[in-house]
Amino acid sequence: MELSRYLRETARQIEGKQQLIITAFAKALEVIPRQLCENAGFDTTDFITQLRARHAQDPKRFKWYGIDIEEETVSDLFVKFVWEPALVKINAISSASEAACLILSVDETVTSQKAQDPMANGQPMPGRGGR
Repeated sequence: MELSRYLRETARQIEGKQQLIITAFAKALEVIPRQLCENAGFDTTDFITQLRARHAQDPKRFKWYGIDIEEETVSDLFVKFVWEPALVKINAISSASEAACLILSVDETVTSQKAQDPMANGQPMPGRGGR
């Protein structure tokens, strides 16, 4: 949620399509706490609103706040020893970003005119028994 807050804040300083892309990425990161709430049977909207409010109030103080499933509240998970390795998180975010970019790059694929018309250079395609 902290990374999502940071990206939303950064997006406000950027103009154009880039702002929309960064905001969408920030929203996608909020799927993690949202899914935790749904799996625990909590009111997702209420918890996500509380979590956003905490992170917006004082980012340094509430940096480690997240969904506490045992206490059914939003609390400081660092104090409760709920940690996850940074390497795992970095790899997960990088892999997801690369996959999204790969899917989006399919739209930018360009084929040349010669590749579309094999007879464009006057020669038949090899291996078709033409000669």
